[in-house]
Order: sequence, then C-alpha cells, then structure tokens
Amino acid sequence: MTESIAPPSAKPASRTTRDLAKAAVSGWLGTAMEFMDFQLYSLAAAIVFNKIFFPDVSPVVGLIAAMATYGVGYVARLVGAVYFGRMGDKIGRKKVLFITIALMGASTTLIGVLPTYQMIGIWAPILLVALRLVQGFGAGAEIAGATVMLAEYAPARRRGLISSLVCLGTNSGTLAASALWAILVGLLPEDQLLSWGWRIPFLASFLLMIFAVWIRRSLKESPVFEQREDVVDGVALSRREITGAKAAASTVAAGNTGVDTKSASTIEKALHQRKGKAFLIALGLRFGQAGNSGLVQTFLVGYLATVLLVDKTVGTTAIMYGSLLGFLTIPLMGILGDRFGRRPLYLALSTLTALFAIPMMLMITSGNTAVITVAMVIGLNLGVLSLFSMESVTMAEFFGARTRFTQLALAKEIGGILATAIGPILAATLTAVTGHWWPLAAMLIGYSLITLVSAAVGPEVRGRDLVRLEDAA
Repeated sequence: MTESIAPPSAKPASRTTRDLAKAAVSGWLGTAMEFMDFQLYSLAAAIVFNKIFFPDVSPVVGLIAAMATYGVGYVARLVGAVYFGRMGDKIGRKKVLFITIALMGASTTLIGVLPTYQMIGIWAPILLVALRLVQGFGAGAEIAGATVMLAEYAPARRRGLISSLVCLGTNSGTLAASALWAILVGLLPEDQLLSWGWRIPFLASFLLMIFAVWIRRSLKESPVFEQREDVVDGVALSRREITGAKAAASTVAAGNTGVDTKSASTIEKALHQRKGKAFLIALGLRFGQAGNSGLVQTFLVGYLATVLLVDKTVGTTAIMYGSLLGFLTIPLMGILGDRFGRRPLYLALSTLTALFAIPMMLMITSGNTAVITVAMVIGLNLGVLSLFSMESVTMAEFFGARTRFTQLALAKEIGGILATAIGPILAATLTAVTGHWWPLAAMLIGYSLITLVSAAVGPEVRGRDLVRLEDAA
C-alpha cells in the first residue's frame, strides 16, 4: 500500500505566548543542565577524581586518567548527535528532548552515588566511564535540539532574541557548577570533601532534572515539525515512501488516490538538492566560535597561571565576570541580529575579534591584574559569547526542516571537537616552542578569519521560512 503525502487534515495545534514561554524555559534549562553537568565533572576530574577513583597510581597519572574519562564524553557526544539528530528529524523534537534531558540528568545523579575505588576496586572507574559515556550520549543532541525547538517556535521577527536564550543556559550552568565547587572547596576540609562532599553537586543536579523533565512533559511539539509536508501522523516519511507516493500520483488521478501531487513534488525536490554547502558554512561558523572559546575560556586561564605566573584566581575571576556580562551581551546580539541581519553582524564581530587579538594579548601579558581582567572579559564577550548567540539562530535557519536537527547537531559537535580538542594542544605546543604569546594572537585571528570567510560566502537567512525542506545554500 502506498503512503499518502498530503497536508494533514487537522491543522497543527495553535501556539500561545505561554507555549512559547514554556519552550524558552525548556531550552534554557536543558542547556544549563548540559553545561552544569559537564562543568561539574571537569572540575571534579581536576580536583578530586584522581584521588577517589585512581588512587593506586601516581598523582600525575591519576590526573591524566581522570581527565581521560572527561574526554570520552566528547566521543559519546558525536554518537549522540547522529543518533538523536536523526530521531528528532524523524519523530519530532519533543520526544528526543525528553529522552536527552533524562539521560543527562540520570547519569549525572548516579555519578554522585558511585562507590569509590576503595569500596569496589577497578569497577569504580569502569562505572564512572560508563556513566560519562551515557551523559555525553544524551548531551550530544541536547543543545542542538533546544536550538532547533526554540528557533522553530519563535516568531520570525524575534527569532534571534528568543533563540539566544539557549546561550544563556550555557552561562547559567557554568556559573552554577563553578559556584557549587567554590563553596565546597572553601567550606570543607579535604578529608570531608573526598569522603562525601564531592557527591553534593552531582546529587543536587537531580532537582534541576526533575524540573526540566516536568516542563518538557507538557511541552507541545514544534509547530514547524507538524507543518512539514513530509510528516504524516507525526512521523516523517522515508525516501522510499516519498518516491512510491510520487509514482502513484503520476499514474493515477490525484483525486482518486488522496496523494497531493504538489506536496510530493516539493518534497522530492528537497530530497534531490545537492547537500553539503550549508553544512560546511555552518561548520566554519562553529569552528571560529569554538576555537576562540577553547583559547579564551580554557587555555588562557592556565597560561596566565603557569607561564605568566599570575595568581591562578585572576583568570577564573575574569571568566566569571565575562560570563555575568554575557547575560546582557547574548540577548543584545540576538536583538541586533533580528534588526540588521545575521550576515552583517557575523562579519562585524569576526572582524573586530581579529583586530582585537594582538591588543588583547598585549593586555594579558602586561602583568596588571585589572588590565588582564578587562582583556579577558572583552575577548570572551566579543569573540565567544556574541558569536554563540548568532550561531544559535543562524545555523537553524541554514538547514531545511527535514534534516535540520541532524545537520545542526553534527556541525556543532564536529566543529566543537576539532576546535576545542586541537586548539589548546596546538597553542601549548606553539607557545612552548616559540616562548612567546604571538602564536595565540595568530590563532585567534585565524579562527576569526574562518568565521569571516564562512559568513561572507553564506547567504543572509534572517526570517527564513523554517518549514521549507531544502537548505538555504
């Protein structure tokens, strides 16, 4: 029996301001939880996990092993991006977002009740790695799914502002995790921190998970997904079903088969679009933002303390101030993107970041704490958070509705893994070989130029109809 391709007989459920607000809170909470979970783990790996889960090796080897368990999560993220991205394009955004938040929350909470190496031996680190894999598997599609959901919910004129709320979640999660660990380290003696105190942040994340799951249970499906011409009864038709329906429509009168010939032709045209250009452009936009993030938020913090011998609190404090300022920067960029377009803002931001690279490094190497802090705050907001805000809406508008979730998730994860994995290692190598800061400025300029070129060759997508099945390029 040939599947019918026709507009649904019932109109998609209406979306109220309350529905939009619920979608916005859901996206913010999910992203906050994702970044809180990963920050909780990264800080625990650096502070206590080498002593709790790898005590029978030297401190250096223990730290390496603890950080390695942190790294496996990024491998799982890529797998999750593929698996859940395809699922989200097939059966809807809502169901996938419910699954990913549950996986992330459950795995993070369970880390908080894991037995230590002293209790069960080698099984302790094995279970830790297993939970880390599950956590990464769910997180690989979380931010992409939240981005897609918010962009598809938002009115076209306010899409940039509303989509930027996903980015606010990153600041919220990172600050919450950092604050929790700062309080614990400051209040508890080391023996209490190692015996039970380290569990508190992981167990506390359970409350956030319950609230997020409750919000997502009552969340309505994306209106764009419901209006897609290739979706019948809540499930996207396969390529074979579409081809079969098109053949039926061409041999039998459309009025006798129930097949919408126009819809079939539109879908088939989207299927035969040559793919790749939009993905490569999005990957370039992501690569620049993630590269800058790896240098500013990760490498420079360590560079200040180990190479420039500045007090280790200077870098972390500067990142905290920059993240707080980001609560203004991120929505402002969303508003400006809605007003002037995505492309002009990308060109301006990437150019300014490239021009600021050398002055920024001169300020950072000045030795003056206040000057260093200002440089880090500007660099974070200009080259990382502003671009992140634009990325959240632009990448969603680049892709057609049929493969938006999958392509967006892959672009984010591949670009992020390449830039954040290679960037700090390359930076450490170049600064060690040259004994100078200029490679860092060169890398910031290089990343920004990648973003600049990607934006220059890409189309303007502000206000694009997200129901369209084909990519923008």
